Amino acid sequence: MKVLVVDKFPAAGLDRLKGLGFDVAYLPEAKGEAFVSAVRESAADGLVVRSTKVTEEVLAAGTRLSLVVRAGSGYDNIDVPACSRRGIFVATCPGRNATAVAELTIGLMLALDRRIPDNVADLRQKKWNKKEYSQARGIHGRVLGLLGVGTIGQLVAARARALGMRVVGWDKFLPSERAEAQGVELLGQPDDVAAFSDVVSVHLALNDETRGVCGPTFFDAMRPGSFFINTSRGEIVDELALLKAIESRGIRAALDVFNKEPAQATAEFDNALAQHAKVYGTHHIGASTEQAQDAIADETVRVLREFRDSGRAPNTVNLARQSPATHVLTVRHLDRVGVLAHVLNGLRAAGVNVQEMENVVFDGAEAAIARIHLDHAVSATVMDTIQKDNKDIMELKLLSLARPPAK
Repeated sequence: MKVLVVDKFPAAGLDRLKGLGFDVAYLPEAKGEAFVSAVRESAADGLVVRSTKVTEEVLAAGTRLSLVVRAGSGYDNIDVPACSRRGIFVATCPGRNATAVAELTIGLMLALDRRIPDNVADLRQKKWNKKEYSQARGIHGRVLGLLGVGTIGQLVAARARALGMRVVGWDKFLPSERAEAQGVELLGQPDDVAAFSDVVSVHLALNDETRGVCGPTFFDAMRPGSFFINTSRGEIVDELALLKAIESRGIRAALDVFNKEPAQATAEFDNALAQHAKVYGTHHIGASTEQAQDAIADETVRVLREFRDSGRAPNTVNLARQSPATHVLTVRHLDRVGVLAHVLNGLRAAGVNVQEMENVVFDGAEAAIARIHLDHAVSATVMDTIQKDNKDIMELKLLSLARPPAK
């Protein structure tokens, strides 16, 4: 299996892939047209990316491409619908960088409270100002509000509680009992978290629902003088609304992510928030620790190895949650050559589409049972014909699925 890696990747991970027999092409500087050409010329089966965008043009160039691995947890830089149309798996490495992001979040919160970057900047300019920098509110006893209480949010909560903070949060998918076990009080809406917290930290995946969720009403709800931290995705925040809140409500912010970040690792970056005196910015480095990158590399290798060896990709994000199947045809049959081909030919002649299929062999490999998920019912006449024409079929049975078909 040939794998093309087009972003920075640990050398140990590349060596492991080669040691497992993968044909690895490593082109971390391939961008734009060079990236498209690399995909086309490599004829790779698998593609590994971090921040590089995987577009329709890239996928069209990858005639053999069957798997895209995002070496990280998010996947908004990948055109997932285009991958799905081509039958290309999209897999991620969830949770492997969570500790690194949580550590940066706590560091940014403490930096905001004690104004550490400003202390350092003044000392480097030979300025001593203990009177100014002795003014800090302190973190102990304050309320931390989390938008998103997934793996990263839970790690942040644990560290915040160790600092003596009370933790509240909002998460559409986390059951209240699990939140309670994590020491997080769930609130009803993002704006409730804003109104209740001294510090708000964002840990949401970017999607159509979360894009711009931190907008004017959210920042209007925040307490004057409170802190806002974002280490997730820049597009979750309405930057103009945050700027207004900084100017009018005394909000102070620490941001690791911004809208329209440079595609290159080094570049000019003109952003009003990044240059604002009340904003501490970092360079989208949340996951960039050696520990995190090694863990992501290990998971990337595991995904590629399992895909090569079994045809299944762990952590796939673009498989249908529920197929359109309405019925299941069970076929109890002798384990003989051509039985399932005969059944499938009969279904094709009847205009019945197969959505999913599995075949399980019994001990001794004398008999097996297949379960074939169909997009609509097959008639009794067709079933009779299929069975009569093949003596190795012992039984056909049609079952109606209780659930409604997916739309």
